[in-house]
Amino acid sequence: MNLPYGKDFRPPWPLRSGHIQTMLSSSGVRRMLLPRAAQSVLEGAEPVVVDGGGGVRLTGAYTAQKTQSQSRGLAVLFHGWEGSVDSTYVLQTGSRLLADGWDIFRLNFRDHGDSYNLNEALFHSCRIDEVVHALGDIAQRWPARPIALAGFSLGGNFALRAALQTSRVGIPLDYVLAVCPIIDPGEGLFSLEESAPWFYQAYFMRKWRHSLQAKQKAFPQHQYFEMSELNQNLRGLTEAMVLRHTDFPSLQQYLDGYSVAGDALLAMQIPATILTARDDPVIPVDAFEKLQLPPNVELDIADFGGHCGFIRGYGMTSFTDDYIAARFNAVADRVTPAA
Repeated sequence: MNLPYGKDFRPPWPLRSGHIQTMLSSSGVRRMLLPRAAQSVLEGAEPVVVDGGGGVRLTGAYTAQKTQSQSRGLAVLFHGWEGSVDSTYVLQTGSRLLADGWDIFRLNFRDHGDSYNLNEALFHSCRIDEVVHALGDIAQRWPARPIALAGFSLGGNFALRAALQTSRVGIPLDYVLAVCPIIDPGEGLFSLEESAPWFYQAYFMRKWRHSLQAKQKAFPQHQYFEMSELNQNLRGLTEAMVLRHTDFPSLQQYLDGYSVAGDALLAMQIPATILTARDDPVIPVDAFEKLQLPPNVELDIADFGGHCGFIRGYGMTSFTDDYIAARFNAVADRVTPAA
């Protein structure tokens, strides 16, 4: 089987700019220009609440395939920070896999996708246990085989960490693919503050502040933040939320809590693929090049693509759709993508 690789992605100028790729990836312009087929996963989608354990509830959407007599398997998709099951890249990937005969489950993390009122405690990036528990609930309720998982950005980080645990807790996950995942959160936070253009931090901060205010509105009896905290920069607000809403005694210990840097992925028991771009302005490529990986984990660094962009042309479709579909289909055909 011939699989696509990052080196195969050669977009036309000016799409060879990592900044343009990144800005277009979640833009309204892209959503308007995408073909109708890129949102087909919405047709017949069933809203679902899944069990995150300990009373935690997470929302999602399940879409059954109708193109084949038998499903290829279950594809689970994780969005990025401040994204949702309806993010453009999630819909586009889900629609592509649906057309290939996969059933699709799109999961919202806590406090994403207008789910602020379901759980009183705030979302933070170390809440991996509830995501793993939700994966177990999904696998039990829709027992298709194989089960393959893909995540984007912070969702890619969650996907890799979840895959490290699924074998231990008996969840039958067969494969995981992470697109531009956060590797070293400390380095990523520093990059957004110091290296990336100002508008990236402004974009994330605007969305995060909106989410915090929506959370406060959902639980008016609970004080989540002081206005002085809400007005801080990314590092300052992150530290304030960590000290106020987690058991971590410092910002650095919290960031280390969801890091997959260094040798953390050596314990991966299932086949996995990490796709990133050398021109990603949000997550520095250095963290990927320092990874220590076992033979079953494939690291693929493209020259172009920006942060979760990989947009091929003015039709706004993404190279990642074919990339993910090819590897998921290889898993369904019992061919190991990573070697």
